[in-house]
Amino acid sequence: MNDSATRPVSRRATVEALRAHPSSTVLIIGGGINGLATFRDLALQGVDVTLVERSDYCSGASAASSHMIHGGIRYLENGEFRLVKESVTERNGLIKIAPHYVKPLETTVPIFSTFSGIISAPLRFLTHKQGKPQERGALLIKVGLTLYDAFSRDGGSVPRHRFVGKKKALAALPKLNSGIKYTATYFDASVHDPERLALDVLHDGLAAGPHARAANYVEAVGADGGSVRMRDTVSGDEFVMTADVVINASGPWTDLTNAALGQGTQLMGGTKGSHIVLDNPALLAATGGREIFFEHKDGRIVLIYPLKGKVMVGTTDLEADPREKAICTEEEVDYFFELIEHVFPDVPVDRSEIVYRFSGIRPLPGHGDLAPGFVSRDYRIVSSKLGTSTMLSLVGGKWTTFRALAEHITNDTLALLGRERSVSTLGMPIGGGVGFPRTDAAMQVWLADNSREVGKVRAAELLERYGMRATAIIEELAESGDTPLTHAPGYSRQEIERIVRTESVVHLSDVLQRRTSIAFTGGASSELLTELAGILSTVLNWTESERLAEVAAAAAILRSEHGVQLNSLETGANA
Repeated sequence: MNDSATRPVSRRATVEALRAHPSSTVLIIGGGINGLATFRDLALQGVDVTLVERSDYCSGASAASSHMIHGGIRYLENGEFRLVKESVTERNGLIKIAPHYVKPLETTVPIFSTFSGIISAPLRFLTHKQGKPQERGALLIKVGLTLYDAFSRDGGSVPRHRFVGKKKALAALPKLNSGIKYTATYFDASVHDPERLALDVLHDGLAAGPHARAANYVEAVGADGGSVRMRDTVSGDEFVMTADVVINASGPWTDLTNAALGQGTQLMGGTKGSHIVLDNPALLAATGGREIFFEHKDGRIVLIYPLKGKVMVGTTDLEADPREKAICTEEEVDYFFELIEHVFPDVPVDRSEIVYRFSGIRPLPGHGDLAPGFVSRDYRIVSSKLGTSTMLSLVGGKWTTFRALAEHITNDTLALLGRERSVSTLGMPIGGGVGFPRTDAAMQVWLADNSREVGKVRAAELLERYGMRATAIIEELAESGDTPLTHAPGYSRQEIERIVRTESVVHLSDVLQRRTSIAFTGGASSELLTELAGILSTVLNWTESERLAEVAAAAAILRSEHGVQLNSLETGANA
């Protein structure tokens, strides 16, 4: 699907259409990656489908990922072989169908012992009891990676793992802890802009035709028999929708959504995962461009990940209540600094270098007393009745398997509707991945064809940001102009206007956090918030009081949820 095929429909027009015609064959509640992927798949089958999301698309659990598309080597120890096989298959597939966002990621594991864990790991596998935490030694990691390679076979999508001793390891990564004995290096995949990939999935669904409708900032708040009561969280207006099949894809909030609809369930038991983003050139250089992925002394898996010129560090695995906002705490920051020191003891880090923090709740199933590390990352679908309609509740799921998961739910839904699948998403390129140049020669040809109006550097930047959708964007910029923002010159005024006009933007924070990487990379400033708010105000027809309120709200979110400190413009009084 190319950009010209996208059917840009304003959020307001969609909500008005839903109120005028409040029925759909399938209603999906939840606009994270799994809900969006299911929306895309059903839309491609020609099913009349509607998706609603109570906040912005990809703003919940899907926005708090580790930016990895991975097979889950650690799941082998849990005995989740089916999940590992599916995950590496989907990882390899996403490298091919979403090459603009998903790319092979070289990953290195520092190893400090030879035999550690050789007894405890099999016991954990057999009993699923955590026991005393132990770092895994070289022998155990070698066995795991050999199995992982066996699962990963796919015509060389990613190279096989390699093991080296201390001398070669320190020659390649000289800032590593000199106490290491080996390093193991293997490949998974990165997704450098997960929120934009989610938007591409949404655009593919909308492009299928008018039978597919989606609206953000619309919440399911109750049920009247088989009808679902909706609230437009922007206007406060309520309306009722009916559907033959209702799919609850609200992630960690699945039980809360079911409760609002009169369905008492106890399906979920998510854990909190936090990350920080550091502007530390020395740490960035120390990684050598690789993700450093290892097990800390407490048994938790952690990562140090170079991304967009910064270094992301994560993650934690703590019990969490989905009714409360997930926040990266100071204790978690202390933990991250401790693990950095463990791996790179000569690279100092400081809180002043943190440009962004984020935290989210994983949509894991309820797990009782089972240790978080052993909670299954697999997914299942639970069926129930909602009046005369069938309700399908999604439990679990992760970024890597979103296509396969959507295929599974879509097949179940088609069976309920008595319909056959007409289109397979297996191998189908996503959004800007259609026709994406796969070789250096093809890349140079594309750049030559698309750099006349905006220059080669800018064309390359737009290609990385939007994939092949960049072609249509460049054509538009050639006509409208391409004026760099004063306070974020990597973006232009016309580019932001197009985003606001075509990507269901409602709030200033939507642009800062999900349509662009500005907040993630530490680019947010009071001056930029004011500049962006002026652009959004023009496109969305905000009043002066609305513009000031948006600046204040965005600043408050950045400060309270992401640790970003701005000056007095936070109040909006001087905006």
